[in-house]
Amino acid sequence: MSKRVLTVRNMVLAAMFAALLAIGGQIRIPLEPVPITLQTLVVMLTGSILGARIGAISMIVFILLVAFGAPILSGGAGGLGALLGPTGGYVLSWPLAVWVIGWLTERAPKLRVWNLTLIHLLGGVLLVYAAGVTWLAYVAGLGWKVAVLQGALPFIAGDVAKAVVASIVTLGVIRAYPAIRPRK
Repeated sequence: MSKRVLTVRNMVLAAMFAALLAIGGQIRIPLEPVPITLQTLVVMLTGSILGARIGAISMIVFILLVAFGAPILSGGAGGLGALLGPTGGYVLSWPLAVWVIGWLTERAPKLRVWNLTLIHLLGGVLLVYAAGVTWLAYVAGLGWKVAVLQGALPFIAGDVAKAVVASIVTLGVIRAYPAIRPRK
């Protein structure tokens, strides 16, 4: 069967990780303008477990659900207004972040906690911060310094911890269910 075919198994996995992302948004610490959630952890897990293609599809499904009004963003937000608001850059960067994480993990000769953490930090944290802070500065009319202070700095320690946790969980899932890892 062709690699391009989206199997039922892959559709179920994509839907499951989109659901995990929705749950991760409900576990939050409300900060303004960007809350702390478990969604970045799920983004990292999605890329490293599902791979580039299926992982990105999962994030696109999530974003489409939000765009059509499903209240699955942090705090139960949904709709185009929420998606295009001050935190929209973070959300809209998730398919690309997952794709980068997946692409790098699919090509890693051997996954270990340290190199998977590095992949998560590059694809799942730096890329998301770059898009999110840029969007936040533009939409909220903030200067770069204020946008970085409000949209990135408070989250660095937590996101580094999430990257390590995502690496440990990913390796555990791959060991327990090796068939889940996508082929190159």
